[in-house]
Amino acid sequence: MSDADLRPIPKYKRILLKLSGEALMGPGSYGIDPETLGSLAVQIKEIADLGVQVAVVIGAGNIFRGVSGSVQGIERATGDYMGMLATCINSLALQSALERQGADTRVQTAIEMREVAEPYIRRRAVRHLEKGRIVIFGAGTGNPYFTTDTAASLRAMEVHADVIMKATKVDGVYTADPKKEPAAQRFRQLSYLDVLSKELKVMDATAISLCKDNDLPILVFDMTRSGNIRRAVLGEDIGTVVGNLETIIAGRE
Repeated sequence: MSDADLRPIPKYKRILLKLSGEALMGPGSYGIDPETLGSLAVQIKEIADLGVQVAVVIGAGNIFRGVSGSVQGIERATGDYMGMLATCINSLALQSALERQGADTRVQTAIEMREVAEPYIRRRAVRHLEKGRIVIFGAGTGNPYFTTDTAASLRAMEVHADVIMKATKVDGVYTADPKKEPAAQRFRQLSYLDVLSKELKVMDATAISLCKDNDLPILVFDMTRSGNIRRAVLGEDIGTVVGNLETIIAGRE
């Protein structure tokens, strides 16, 4: 019996992993923590080795946010473009960390910068995924006023991902901030309308609406616990699933 025969069977064939820029900071308050970045690369390589096709969208909150920039006097559209460039810095950092683990990767950007990354071309991205390459999407949608959450939803639908996996620092969606309210309860599953009507901070409203219109599920889980990305793709009962409740319940029975 070969190692491939003993390999567990993932629940999902193709995923889009959404990472916040803050996820790369580790214990710091700014920038990229090398140890955190390396640990994340190990976990992503681990699921790619299971045969899962992996696309990644990273935010830029560890470097620059367009919204915060506008508060400081930078025009909003300009600030958003600065944030898009910051996502490219994070994308290249993750690419380097993944390649140190032996992974085959491609960075594609919505704003052309051919010297460092490929321009985003949907068919080429799908082909990379089919060949087992990890594809990192940088520069958001390429347009101001749209978040990287919206970019994640858009790219996930364009490449026909089975699920968006939103990696956070908490183990799901709660009725309140669990760090401030110890009695807060974790939702095991939520409908898209629940998220919108209760204004739960899963993803922004545009991203949730895109997922709802295309019946694309979202799994919110804790990425700080080692091995959780693997548990998520294997279908273990972790985090909070947002989607069509009938489909969710059927999938978890």
